Amino acid sequence: MNITSNKFLAGPFIIKVTGPLLRIVGDRNPSAVKIAIIKTLGLILLKGGPALRAFVPQFQTTFLKALSDPSRQVRVEAIKSLALLMPLSTRLDPLIKELVSTSLGNGAVSSFDSAAGLVAVQTATLEALAIVIKYGGKKAKLPTSIPSALDAGKEMLFHEDDGIRAGAAKVIGATCELLDASVTNEVASELLASGSSSVEDKHGKACLCHYLLASSAGKALSSNMISDMTTMIKNYMTDETSQVQEAACVAAGVILGAVDEDSTDKFVSLLQPSILKCMDPKGTMEVLKSMAKGLSVGVQLEPDLFGRKSTLIILDAALRCSMTGQQRVQLAFNDFLWLALKVKDGDHGLNQYCDMAMFENSRKMKSLFEKVLVRIKAVDVDGMV
Repeated sequence: MNITSNKFLAGPFIIKVTGPLLRIVGDRNPSAVKIAIIKTLGLILLKGGPALRAFVPQFQTTFLKALSDPSRQVRVEAIKSLALLMPLSTRLDPLIKELVSTSLGNGAVSSFDSAAGLVAVQTATLEALAIVIKYGGKKAKLPTSIPSALDAGKEMLFHEDDGIRAGAAKVIGATCELLDASVTNEVASELLASGSSSVEDKHGKACLCHYLLASSAGKALSSNMISDMTTMIKNYMTDETSQVQEAACVAAGVILGAVDEDSTDKFVSLLQPSILKCMDPKGTMEVLKSMAKGLSVGVQLEPDLFGRKSTLIILDAALRCSMTGQQRVQLAFNDFLWLALKVKDGDHGLNQYCDMAMFENSRKMKSLFEKVLVRIKAVDVDGMV
Protein backbone atom coordinates (compact mmCIF):
# COMPACT_ATOMS: atom_id res chain seq x y z
CA MET A 1 0.00 0.00 0.00
CA ASN A 2 2.91 2.33 0.66
CA ILE A 3 3.97 2.30 -2.99
CA THR A 4 0.47 2.22 -4.49
CA SER A 5 -0.64 5.45 -6.14
CA ASN A 6 -3.56 7.22 -4.44
CA LYS A 7 -5.70 7.06 -7.57
CA PHE A 8 -5.75 3.26 -7.39
CA LEU A 9 -6.93 3.32 -3.77
CA ALA A 10 -9.67 5.91 -4.08
CA GLY A 11 -13.35 5.36 -3.45
CA PRO A 12 -14.97 1.98 -2.78
CA PHE A 13 -11.75 -0.03 -2.79
CA ILE A 14 -10.11 1.68 0.19
CA ILE A 15 -13.42 1.51 2.10
CA LYS A 16 -13.55 -2.26 1.54
CA VAL A 17 -10.01 -2.61 2.89
CA THR A 18 -10.56 -0.38 5.92
CA GLY A 19 -13.45 -2.25 7.56
CA PRO A 20 -11.74 -5.65 7.89
CA LEU A 21 -8.50 -4.09 9.14
CA LEU A 22 -10.32 -2.21 11.89
CA ARG A 23 -12.10 -5.38 12.95
CA ILE A 24 -9.00 -7.57 13.26
CA VAL A 25 -6.97 -5.25 15.53
CA GLY A 26 -7.41 -7.13 18.78
CA ASP A 27 -5.66 -8.38 21.89
CA ARG A 28 -5.27 -11.85 20.40
CA ASN A 29 -2.87 -10.62 17.73
CA PRO A 30 0.86 -10.55 18.56
CA SER A 31 2.50 -7.13 18.84
CA ALA A 32 4.20 -7.34 15.45
CA VAL A 33 0.84 -7.90 13.75
CA LYS A 34 -0.81 -5.01 15.62
CA ILE A 35 2.05 -2.69 14.68
CA ALA A 36 1.71 -3.65 11.02
CA ILE A 37 -2.06 -3.14 11.07
CA ILE A 38 -1.90 0.26 12.78
CA LYS A 39 0.81 1.41 10.37
CA THR A 40 -1.40 0.30 7.49
CA LEU A 41 -4.38 2.15 8.95
CA GLY A 42 -2.21 5.26 9.10
CA LEU A 43 -1.33 4.85 5.43
CA ILE A 44 -5.00 4.40 4.62
CA LEU A 45 -5.78 7.70 6.39
CA LEU A 46 -3.07 9.43 4.38
CA LYS A 47 -4.28 8.08 1.06
CA GLY A 48 -8.03 7.83 1.65
CA GLY A 49 -8.72 11.29 3.08
CA PRO A 50 -12.35 12.45 3.20
CA ALA A 51 -13.61 9.13 1.80
CA LEU A 52 -12.96 7.64 5.25
CA ARG A 53 -14.92 10.17 7.28
CA ALA A 54 -17.59 7.61 8.17
CA PHE A 55 -14.93 5.43 9.81
CA VAL A 56 -13.61 8.13 12.15
CA PRO A 57 -15.30 6.72 15.32
CA GLN A 58 -13.88 3.24 14.64
CA PHE A 59 -10.41 4.62 13.91
CA GLN A 60 -10.52 6.65 17.10
CA THR A 61 -11.63 3.72 19.24
CA THR A 62 -8.92 1.51 17.74
CA PHE A 63 -6.11 4.00 18.35
CA LEU A 64 -7.28 4.85 21.87
CA LYS A 65 -7.35 1.17 22.79
CA ALA A 66 -3.85 0.74 21.37
CA LEU A 67 -2.54 3.43 23.74
CA SER A 68 -2.89 0.90 26.58
CA ASP A 69 -1.19 -1.95 24.72
CA PRO A 70 1.74 -3.67 26.49
CA SER A 71 3.98 -3.08 23.46
CA ARG A 72 5.63 0.33 23.41
CA GLN A 73 5.87 0.33 19.61
CA VAL A 74 2.12 -0.32 19.32
CA ARG A 75 1.52 2.74 21.51
CA VAL A 76 3.95 4.83 19.44
CA GLU A 77 2.22 3.89 16.18
CA ALA A 78 -1.18 4.67 17.71
CA ILE A 79 -0.01 8.18 18.62
CA LYS A 80 1.29 8.77 15.09
CA SER A 81 -1.99 7.53 13.61
CA LEU A 82 -4.05 9.81 15.87
CA ALA A 83 -2.21 12.76 14.33
CA LEU A 84 -3.24 11.55 10.87
CA LEU A 85 -6.85 11.18 12.02
CA MET A 86 -7.19 14.79 13.20
CA PRO A 87 -8.02 16.34 9.78
CA LEU A 88 -11.10 14.08 9.61
CA SER A 89 -12.20 14.34 13.26
CA THR A 90 -14.95 16.79 14.12
CA ARG A 91 -15.95 15.89 17.70
CA LEU A 92 -12.76 16.69 19.57
CA ASP A 93 -14.21 17.52 22.99
CA PRO A 94 -15.11 13.93 24.04
CA LEU A 95 -11.71 12.72 22.79
CA ILE A 96 -9.83 15.38 24.77
CA LYS A 97 -11.92 14.60 27.86
CA GLU A 98 -11.10 10.88 27.67
CA LEU A 99 -7.39 11.51 27.10
CA VAL A 100 -7.23 13.96 30.00
CA SER A 101 -8.91 11.46 32.32
CA THR A 102 -6.59 8.61 31.34
CA SER A 103 -3.47 10.78 31.53
CA LEU A 104 -4.33 11.53 35.17
CA GLY A 105 -4.58 7.81 35.89
CA ASN A 106 -8.38 7.69 35.96
CA GLY A 107 -8.95 5.73 32.77
CA ALA A 108 -8.68 2.06 31.91
CA VAL A 109 -5.39 0.51 32.95
CA SER A 110 -3.25 -1.35 30.46
CA SER A 111 -3.68 -5.07 29.98
CA PHE A 112 -0.33 -5.44 31.76
CA ASP A 113 -1.74 -4.65 35.18
CA SER A 114 1.07 -3.08 37.20
CA ALA A 115 2.42 0.26 38.37
CA ALA A 116 4.78 0.27 35.39
CA GLY A 117 1.83 -0.45 33.12
CA LEU A 118 -0.11 2.54 34.47
CA VAL A 119 2.90 4.82 33.97
CA ALA A 120 3.35 3.57 30.40
CA VAL A 121 -0.32 4.24 29.62
CA GLN A 122 -0.21 7.71 31.19
CA THR A 123 2.93 8.58 29.23
CA ALA A 124 1.42 7.43 25.93
CA THR A 125 -1.84 9.23 26.68
CA LEU A 126 -0.08 12.52 27.43
CA GLU A 127 1.85 12.20 24.17
CA ALA A 128 -1.42 11.50 22.35
CA LEU A 129 -3.15 14.42 24.08
CA ALA A 130 -0.39 16.78 22.93
CA ILE A 131 -0.72 15.47 19.36
CA VAL A 132 -4.52 15.79 19.36
CA ILE A 133 -4.37 19.38 20.63
CA LYS A 134 -1.58 20.33 18.24
CA TYR A 135 -3.35 19.04 15.13
CA GLY A 136 -7.01 19.28 16.13
CA GLY A 137 -7.28 21.54 19.17
CA LYS A 138 -8.77 24.42 17.17
CA LYS A 139 -11.84 22.25 16.54
CA ALA A 140 -12.66 21.95 20.24
CA LYS A 141 -15.97 23.71 20.92
CA LEU A 142 -16.37 23.48 24.71
CA PRO A 143 -14.58 26.31 26.56
CA THR A 144 -13.31 23.84 29.18
CA SER A 145 -11.59 21.38 26.83
CA ILE A 146 -8.23 23.10 26.27
CA PRO A 147 -7.96 24.45 29.86
CA SER A 148 -8.63 20.94 31.21
CA ALA A 149 -5.74 19.59 29.11
CA LEU A 150 -3.51 22.40 30.36
CA ASP A 151 -4.43 21.58 33.97
CA ALA A 152 -3.56 17.92 33.36
CA GLY A 153 -0.17 18.91 31.98
CA LYS A 154 0.51 21.18 34.96
CA GLU A 155 -0.51 18.46 37.41
CA MET A 156 1.81 15.87 35.87
CA LEU A 157 4.82 18.11 35.10
CA PHE A 158 6.68 17.15 38.29
CA HIS A 159 5.65 13.49 38.34
CA GLU A 160 8.22 10.95 39.56
CA ASP A 161 8.49 9.37 36.07
CA ASP A 162 10.58 11.22 33.48
CA GLY A 163 8.45 10.09 30.52
CA ILE A 164 5.32 11.49 32.13
CA ARG A 165 7.12 14.77 32.85
CA ALA A 166 8.19 15.11 29.21
CA GLY A 167 4.68 14.25 27.99
CA ALA A 168 3.15 16.79 30.37
CA ALA A 169 5.50 19.49 29.07
CA LYS A 170 4.42 18.69 25.50
CA VAL A 171 0.77 19.08 26.51
CA ILE A 172 1.47 22.46 28.12
CA GLY A 173 3.31 23.65 25.01
CA ALA A 174 0.47 22.51 22.72
CA THR A 175 -2.30 24.05 24.84
CA CYS A 176 -0.48 27.37 25.25
CA GLU A 177 -0.41 27.70 21.46
CA LEU A 178 -4.19 28.10 21.62
CA LEU A 179 -4.28 30.48 24.59
CA ASP A 180 -3.63 34.21 25.03
CA ALA A 181 -0.09 35.49 25.51
CA SER A 182 -0.96 36.61 29.04
CA VAL A 183 -2.02 33.06 29.95
CA THR A 184 1.20 31.62 28.52
CA ASN A 185 3.34 33.99 30.56
CA GLU A 186 1.28 33.29 33.66
CA VAL A 187 1.64 29.53 33.20
CA ALA A 188 5.40 29.81 32.67
CA SER A 189 5.85 32.06 35.70
CA GLU A 190 3.77 29.79 37.92
CA LEU A 191 5.48 26.54 36.94
CA LEU A 192 9.06 27.79 36.81
CA ALA A 193 8.72 29.43 40.23
CA SER A 194 7.06 26.39 41.83
CA GLY A 195 8.51 23.12 42.97
CA SER A 196 11.84 22.47 44.65
CA SER A 197 15.41 21.68 43.68
CA SER A 198 14.66 17.95 43.30
CA VAL A 199 15.68 16.07 40.17
CA GLU A 200 12.00 15.68 39.20
CA ASP A 201 11.32 19.41 39.45
CA LYS A 202 14.46 20.47 37.60
CA HIS A 203 13.87 17.96 34.81
CA GLY A 204 10.22 18.99 34.50
CA LYS A 205 11.19 22.67 34.25
CA ALA A 206 13.84 21.97 31.61
CA CYS A 207 11.29 20.01 29.56
CA LEU A 208 8.79 22.86 29.97
CA CYS A 209 11.32 25.38 28.60
CA HIS A 210 11.98 23.10 25.63
CA TYR A 211 8.38 22.53 24.60
CA LEU A 212 7.10 26.03 25.36
CA LEU A 213 9.85 27.69 23.33
CA ALA A 214 9.67 25.13 20.52
CA SER A 215 5.96 25.89 20.05
CA SER A 216 4.44 29.07 18.68
CA ALA A 217 3.60 29.89 22.30
CA GLY A 218 7.27 30.78 22.71
CA LYS A 219 6.66 33.96 20.72
CA ALA A 220 4.23 35.07 23.42
CA LEU A 221 6.77 34.87 26.23
CA SER A 222 8.23 38.14 27.48
CA SER A 223 11.94 38.88 27.07
CA ASN A 224 12.35 38.82 30.85
CA MET A 225 10.78 35.36 31.02
CA ILE A 226 13.12 34.02 28.31
CA SER A 227 16.10 35.56 30.12
CA ASP A 228 15.06 33.85 33.36
CA MET A 229 14.66 30.55 31.50
CA THR A 230 18.12 30.96 29.99
CA THR A 231 19.76 31.54 33.36
CA MET A 232 18.03 28.47 34.78
CA ILE A 233 18.93 26.25 31.81
CA LYS A 234 22.55 27.39 31.92
CA ASN A 235 22.74 26.24 35.54
CA TYR A 236 21.04 22.93 34.74
CA MET A 237 23.58 22.18 31.97
CA THR A 238 26.18 21.50 34.65
CA ASP A 239 23.81 19.60 36.94
CA GLU A 240 25.22 16.47 38.55
CA THR A 241 22.19 14.45 37.40
CA SER A 242 22.49 13.33 33.78
CA GLN A 243 18.72 13.39 33.30
CA VAL A 244 18.55 17.10 34.14
CA GLN A 245 21.69 17.91 32.17
CA GLU A 246 20.40 16.16 29.04
CA ALA A 247 17.04 17.97 29.14
CA ALA A 248 18.83 21.28 29.68
CA CYS A 249 21.11 20.66 26.68
CA VAL A 250 18.07 20.23 24.45
CA ALA A 251 16.46 23.36 25.91
CA ALA A 252 19.63 25.43 25.35
CA GLY A 253 19.60 24.71 21.62
CA VAL A 254 15.89 25.51 21.47
CA ILE A 255 16.47 28.89 23.14
CA LEU A 256 18.94 29.93 20.41
CA GLY A 257 16.34 29.25 17.72
CA ALA A 258 13.37 30.68 19.61
CA VAL A 259 14.63 34.19 20.44
CA ASP A 260 14.06 37.00 17.95
CA GLU A 261 16.83 37.61 15.42
CA ASP A 262 18.02 40.84 17.03
CA SER A 263 18.63 39.02 20.32
CA THR A 264 20.31 35.92 18.90
CA ASP A 265 23.91 37.08 19.38
CA LYS A 266 23.16 38.07 22.98
CA PHE A 267 21.81 34.63 23.87
CA VAL A 268 24.57 32.89 21.92
CA SER A 269 27.17 34.69 24.07
CA LEU A 270 25.27 33.71 27.23
CA LEU A 271 24.92 30.03 26.39
CA GLN A 272 27.89 29.32 24.15
CA PRO A 273 30.44 28.45 26.89
CA SER A 274 28.02 25.92 28.41
CA ILE A 275 27.08 24.53 25.00
CA LEU A 276 30.73 24.04 24.01
CA LYS A 277 31.45 22.33 27.32
CA CYS A 278 28.60 19.88 26.64
CA MET A 279 29.98 19.30 23.12
CA ASP A 280 33.30 17.95 24.36
CA PRO A 281 33.83 14.75 22.30
CA LYS A 282 35.11 13.10 25.47
CA GLY A 283 31.77 13.68 27.22
CA THR A 284 29.01 11.14 27.73
CA MET A 285 27.14 9.91 24.69
CA GLU A 286 23.70 10.89 26.01
CA VAL A 287 24.71 14.48 26.77
CA LEU A 288 26.29 14.85 23.32
CA LYS A 289 23.22 13.43 21.60
CA SER A 290 20.96 15.73 23.62
CA MET A 291 23.06 18.73 22.60
CA ALA A 292 22.79 17.68 18.95
CA LYS A 293 19.02 17.38 19.26
CA GLY A 294 18.67 20.79 20.92
CA LEU A 295 20.74 22.48 18.22
CA SER A 296 18.70 20.68 15.55
CA VAL A 297 15.43 21.96 17.03
CA GLY A 298 17.00 25.42 17.14
CA VAL A 299 17.75 25.23 13.40
CA GLN A 300 14.19 24.14 12.69
CA LEU A 301 12.92 27.21 14.52
CA GLU A 302 15.43 29.54 12.84
CA PRO A 303 16.94 28.09 9.63
CA ASP A 304 19.56 30.88 9.38
CA LEU A 305 20.77 30.43 12.97
CA PHE A 306 24.16 29.04 11.93
CA GLY A 307 24.79 31.35 9.01
CA ARG A 308 26.34 34.01 11.25
CA LYS A 309 29.81 34.58 12.65
CA SER A 310 28.69 34.32 16.28
CA THR A 311 27.66 30.67 15.91
CA LEU A 312 30.67 29.56 13.85
CA ILE A 313 32.45 28.09 16.87
CA ILE A 314 29.43 25.84 17.54
CA LEU A 315 29.59 24.50 13.98
CA ASP A 316 33.33 23.86 14.44
CA ALA A 317 32.57 21.91 17.62
CA ALA A 318 29.82 19.96 15.84
CA LEU A 319 32.33 19.05 13.13
CA ARG A 320 34.66 17.60 15.78
CA CYS A 321 31.78 15.64 17.31
CA SER A 322 30.87 14.21 13.91
CA MET A 323 34.33 12.64 13.82
CA THR A 324 34.25 11.12 17.31
CA GLY A 325 34.59 7.37 17.80
CA GLN A 326 31.00 7.00 19.10
CA GLN A 327 28.82 6.14 16.12
CA ARG A 328 25.56 7.37 17.63
CA VAL A 329 27.15 10.71 18.42
CA GLN A 330 28.48 10.90 14.87
CA LEU A 331 25.04 10.23 13.43
CA ALA A 332 23.38 12.82 15.68
CA PHE A 333 25.80 15.58 14.71
CA ASN A 334 25.71 14.58 11.04
CA ASP A 335 21.96 15.15 11.19
CA PHE A 336 22.47 18.52 12.88
CA LEU A 337 25.05 19.64 10.30
CA TRP A 338 22.72 18.52 7.50
CA LEU A 339 20.11 20.90 8.89
CA ALA A 340 22.51 23.73 9.79
CA LEU A 341 24.17 23.77 6.36
CA LYS A 342 20.83 23.34 4.56
CA VAL A 343 22.26 20.46 2.53
CA LYS A 344 18.84 19.75 1.03
CA ASP A 345 19.06 23.09 -0.81
CA GLY A 346 22.56 22.58 -2.21
CA ASP A 347 26.02 23.73 -1.20
CA HIS A 348 25.26 27.38 -0.34
CA GLY A 349 25.37 26.65 3.40
CA LEU A 350 28.68 24.82 3.01
CA ASN A 351 30.19 27.73 1.06
CA GLN A 352 28.92 30.16 3.67
CA TYR A 353 30.62 28.15 6.40
CA CYS A 354 33.88 27.84 4.44
CA ASP A 355 33.99 31.60 3.89
CA MET A 356 34.07 32.09 7.68
CA ALA A 357 35.95 29.02 8.92
CA MET A 358 39.65 28.32 9.29
CA PHE A 359 41.23 26.48 6.35
CA GLU A 360 41.59 23.12 8.12
CA ASN A 361 37.99 23.12 9.37
CA SER A 362 36.81 24.17 5.92
CA ARG A 363 38.66 21.24 4.36
CA LYS A 364 37.21 18.76 6.86
CA MET A 365 33.66 20.08 6.44
CA LYS A 366 33.89 19.81 2.64
CA SER A 367 35.02 16.21 2.98
CA LEU A 368 32.18 15.40 5.40
CA PHE A 369 29.71 17.16 3.12
CA GLU A 370 30.75 15.18 0.03
CA LYS A 371 31.11 11.79 1.70
CA VAL A 372 28.32 11.80 4.27
CA LEU A 373 25.95 14.76 4.43
CA VAL A 374 24.79 14.71 0.79
CA ARG A 375 23.68 11.11 1.27
CA ILE A 376 21.24 12.02 4.04
CA LYS A 377 17.71 12.35 2.61
CA ALA A 378 15.82 13.68 5.63
CA VAL A 379 16.21 14.22 9.38
CA ASP A 380 13.60 13.31 12.00
CA VAL A 381 14.39 15.65 14.88
CA ASP A 382 11.59 14.20 17.03
CA GLY A 383 13.20 10.78 16.70
CA MET A 384 16.62 11.95 17.86
CA VAL A 385 17.92 10.81 21.29
